[in-house]
Amino acid sequence: MPTPILVVDDSAMARKMLIKALPASWNVEITQASNGREAVAAYHAGKADVMFLDLTMPEMDGYAVLETLQHEGLDSFVIVVSADIQPLARERVRALGAAAFIKKPVDAVQIERVLREYGIEL
Repeated sequence: MPTPILVVDDSAMARKMLIKALPASWNVEITQASNGREAVAAYHAGKADVMFLDLTMPEMDGYAVLETLQHEGLDSFVIVVSADIQPLARERVRALGAAAFIKKPVDAVQIERVLREYGIEL
């Protein structure tokens, strides 16, 4: 059975690049969202066992998505993917429940390393 993956970024190009960088052997069903509101809706629809989440987006940013998940007691393996590499941003997303942080632009090696580090079957 494929793993439901949610890729959340307001940039269609960034979503496309991330999807191309996912391990080819990983059996996944990919859903995309262009903002945080769509991400939360997709989560509620069961589309986000693993979520790749950008921080800077219109309508509802990545921090607000993490806060919503935390507040509602929702469980998703969230990997933040952002160009904002400031230590404060990393600390804040960890405190909000993100499992990992990957710097943009992403590459396949980064993604696979993080997935394997956390024991996700590929």
